[in-house]
Amino acid sequence: MIFPFGRSLLSITFDNIYFCVDMFFRMNLKIKSIYLLLTIILVSVSNIYAASDQDNEPILSRIVINGDSVINSPSGELVFSNKRNNLVFELSSSDTLVYQYYLDGFDNKWTEWTRYGFKEYTNLPAGKYNLRVRYTDEQSSAGELSVLVFKVLPRWYSSIVAIILYILLAALVIWFLYATLRLRFARTQHMLEQIINKRTEDLIIEKEKTENLLANVLPKNTASEIMEKGKATKIKYNFVTVLFSDIQGFTKIAEETNPEILIDELDKFFFHFDSVVERYGIEKIKTIGDAYMCAGGIPEKNRTNPVEVILAALEMQDYMSKLKETSEVAGMKFWDIRIGIHTGTIIAGVVGHKKLSYDIWGDTVNTASRMESSGEPGKINISGTTYEFVKDFFICEHRGKMPVKYKGELEMYFVNGIVPELRDENGRPNKKFTLKVQLIKLQDIEELITRMFDNEAPPNLYFHNSSLVKSISNQVELLSNSEQLSEEEFIKLKLASVFLFSGYISDYDYDNPMRASLLAVDEILPKYGFDQATTEGVKELIQNSYNNVQITASDNILHDARYDYLGRVDFLKLSEKLFKEEAEYGRIHERKQWIEIQRQLLIDHEFITNTAKLLRSIPLEDQISSLVGSAL
Repeated sequence: MIFPFGRSLLSITFDNIYFCVDMFFRMNLKIKSIYLLLTIILVSVSNIYAASDQDNEPILSRIVINGDSVINSPSGELVFSNKRNNLVFELSSSDTLVYQYYLDGFDNKWTEWTRYGFKEYTNLPAGKYNLRVRYTDEQSSAGELSVLVFKVLPRWYSSIVAIILYILLAALVIWFLYATLRLRFARTQHMLEQIINKRTEDLIIEKEKTENLLANVLPKNTASEIMEKGKATKIKYNFVTVLFSDIQGFTKIAEETNPEILIDELDKFFFHFDSVVERYGIEKIKTIGDAYMCAGGIPEKNRTNPVEVILAALEMQDYMSKLKETSEVAGMKFWDIRIGIHTGTIIAGVVGHKKLSYDIWGDTVNTASRMESSGEPGKINISGTTYEFVKDFFICEHRGKMPVKYKGELEMYFVNGIVPELRDENGRPNKKFTLKVQLIKLQDIEELITRMFDNEAPPNLYFHNSSLVKSISNQVELLSNSEQLSEEEFIKLKLASVFLFSGYISDYDYDNPMRASLLAVDEILPKYGFDQATTEGVKELIQNSYNNVQITASDNILHDARYDYLGRVDFLKLSEKLFKEEAEYGRIHERKQWIEIQRQLLIDHEFITNTAKLLRSIPLEDQISSLVGSAL
């Protein structure tokens, strides 16, 4: 009979017997000797059974690896490679034992009982294992023990290092593919950008060619309007000077001259005329046969267009006169020209849908044509209207009232050159002439800046607006006259007063308007014919005003004109507007703080020029009292 767990049960029985006997004899000391005897017997029997049980315990004697290698008396934790994973475990013990085997990590359950003292495992996968054995015999000797713990290493390509390498390699491949695709994409993008840039450049070049071509046919503003809207509105101009010129006897010359030579000569004349009118800012309208037509004062309105048109006419006349002299010396037929000029109201616009043409209409155009036809070869014939605008600049010979078709009799004058005091030794306009014209242009520029304030400036400029520009400009003019400033310095000062706060129009840097004001000076003044010296002088005055630097009399006048509102009766009203403006731009927040700033400004400020001091309407103490009182 087999007792699988006999050893343990027997040990428990002897222990119980020993305990009972011990307790019994401890209660009865008289039989102490008997207690000692029985104790010796029980211990001896227990030792015998223990010795017998230990002799029958199985031991792992050897391991056979792949049928050709042997490990005798293995101990500790063994490690086998993935190629040496066919193992046979042999036990050495009594032949009376029977066994059950369980390989922890591989088997799912214990094997059947067997008398074979060995166990074989083939193709063990990688992992950690624990070989456990149960045993028993017929004398009730039984037990369970762990005979060996061992490992089977994975194949090299399944190891942790290999897996890490796989991950790194996969990441490297992905990165390489990504880098390759990115590089290919970048190359493609670069190539496309080059193509786009090239095509964009071509389009820009073609656009510029188109715009230049259109600008040669139409005024710049009109051309821009057509490109944006597809059409141009017709505009009425109240002050325009129209010039007509005509070749004397052209029909007869055309009959006797080779057509190619005729056209080449005519083209040479008109090319020179184009350069002249462009220099004076005059708009060429058209040519009809031998007739050349242009107009001053369009598309940009100005007050000096009668003077500029006559200057252009004098240059045309001088050019044709020199050609005439050359032709007479060479014995060739000469060309003579008639010029007629009139000033008045016209309507300008574009006619046509396919072949666009910029033209002007009105009685002024017809009258200018009559001035040309009523003139004489080599002469500039102007109307009485034009004469009134240019009589201070040019020598005009009165012809009296001359009959004009459909017009009756009109006053006419021949222009015989520039008045002596306004011309140089070559008959050209001198510096005094230029200053006289610039004085007229000041009004045009002031109107331009005030119009920009009204149409383009932000609506929250309650203080820095067109009214302030006019106020400073008028005060500059008043102080300049009183301080007897020269015309040249007055022109610079007047321009500086007009452009001083023009930087606020842009609204992109409220805290630094000086920079935008200087840019406006550089952009606008050259268009009105002002030279570089005048432009730089205007910019210097503006910079000195913003930096509170007073060096010259002009600096003093501009300073007093700028702060003129501090001494005016409407100071509180203007100060309130300035507070509202600066509050909206985040420069001031508390009214008490603003009152203190204005009070300190009144205390620190002093008018420099005697005229400004005399013109102060309200004493300083009264202004301060009014200011402080407004805060209560």
